[in-house]
Amino acid sequence: MTPEELSRAVRDALQAALAALSDTVDAESLPERIQLQRPKQREHGDWSTNIALQLGRRVGLAPRAIADEIAAQLRQLPSVAKAEVAGPGFLNITLDAAAAGELARTIVQRGPDFGRGHSLQGHVINLEYVSANPTGPLHIGHTRWAALGDSLVRLLRAAGADVTAEYYINDAGSQMDKFGESIVARITGADVPEGGYNGAYVAELASKVAAEDSSIATLPREEAIDQAREAGYRLQLAEIRDVLQEFGVHFDEWFSERTLHGSGAVASAVQRLRDQGHVYDEGGAVWLRTTTFGDDKDRVLIKADGSPTYFAADAAYYLSKKDRGYTEKIYLLGADHHGYVGRLKAIAACAGDDPGVNIEILIGQLVSVGGAKLSKRAGNIIELADLIDWIGTDAIRYSLERYPADTPLSLDGEELRKKSNDNPVFYVQYAHARTASVARNAADLAVARVDGFDASLLADSTEATLLALLADYPRIVANAAQLREPHRIARYLEELASAYHKWYDVCRVTPQGQEEVTDTHRTRLWLNDAVGQVLANGLDLLGVSAPERM
Repeated sequence: MTPEELSRAVRDALQAALAALSDTVDAESLPERIQLQRPKQREHGDWSTNIALQLGRRVGLAPRAIADEIAAQLRQLPSVAKAEVAGPGFLNITLDAAAAGELARTIVQRGPDFGRGHSLQGHVINLEYVSANPTGPLHIGHTRWAALGDSLVRLLRAAGADVTAEYYINDAGSQMDKFGESIVARITGADVPEGGYNGAYVAELASKVAAEDSSIATLPREEAIDQAREAGYRLQLAEIRDVLQEFGVHFDEWFSERTLHGSGAVASAVQRLRDQGHVYDEGGAVWLRTTTFGDDKDRVLIKADGSPTYFAADAAYYLSKKDRGYTEKIYLLGADHHGYVGRLKAIAACAGDDPGVNIEILIGQLVSVGGAKLSKRAGNIIELADLIDWIGTDAIRYSLERYPADTPLSLDGEELRKKSNDNPVFYVQYAHARTASVARNAADLAVARVDGFDASLLADSTEATLLALLADYPRIVANAAQLREPHRIARYLEELASAYHKWYDVCRVTPQGQEEVTDTHRTRLWLNDAVGQVLANGLDLLGVSAPERM
């Protein structure tokens, strides 16, 4: 019996219980799905629910009486071994061993789809993350959101949401001009301009730009800057795309800030916000009255000289997302962007949206990697490309994803490279590789799943623990997506890997010596493969590989 099936059974029992206790309760008012939890103490059963406590006051009945009646209804089901009431109305449920064991076959049959659900079906989300300026290489400051953002996209989709992963290319404004000036300076041997870009990567870009167009060195200064800026921009953006692809990160949309200015979207946004009644003129500038919606001060949209501010582009970009049909916009911002939270939510409110529903802003804290060498190309930063070469994509991603985003994080690079059980990513990946090894050994000894399955044979306590954990996986995925917390998947996988290793030490899948192959071996192979499937599914949500040999 899967958790979904048990949830439906509890709802049916609840409906019958209320009908037996009262003739005034409307069954239509009952929740569509009963939430189940795994008890903290194994002896309390496989699942528990507090639905009786939730409904008691609303329907005018004692929670304990409701729970007692639900338990009586559930005890009639062959798949339920025990249904007991604790305290004022908590219901603890223990499944029959065969009903619990049936889950192993269900998982194998569902394969990669096991754990995917519909809790966020109907949500149309634009998730923007990384969005680094195309004026230099991606570095460790971008790496945390690259990992977490991509995992969050995968999680939201697994929960049924319609998600677009978007990279906002900050390719307009003065920083791009400084970028072009810096490249020209390297080509001509001049000093890098104040506030310009240093690092060997600029010299490399300059060399490539000059190789493509040797005339830049002889062009008038402004024309040379324009051409160098565009060529350097194209080359640097290509490098960003390539390293993100190597890191396993895919974006559906690459949105250029320039398009907002070139299309008139910025001017249109200002007018739309004015029509909403939130724009005013003062001191020759155009302002957005964001203090109405909790911002610490009003923001300038158009400066007195007629030029738009970055904030005007932010407003136009938000309206672009709204116009493209994204009812929910999630922004993943770095630790130095706390000041953006109030102003972005104010933009949403000024645009007529609900800041509590239509926009969500997640702030990621700083991360450092001990033992890492600073990039020779980029100067005083650690490049993502160097981290990949040194530590590897799997270890970096998993290590960044196993902690909440709002936790400052310091990693030990050499520890992450170790192939030992003290390294969490190795521990989980090794568990998956072990399930594959067991399956290969089983095949060599003619243990085949298709030859038999008897769920009642999965009666060892380590098997009960494994099955309870496997049954909890869909709930873990749904909660991680709802709470925007990929680390819940990583921590779950570590718990599952630990339970699997303990089971492996106790229960044999393959026969010993001259022992004949029995349904116990075959049924355990189903369980072994079910664990391997869930480990692979969870690692995929983290963008981490599930090796079959280690």
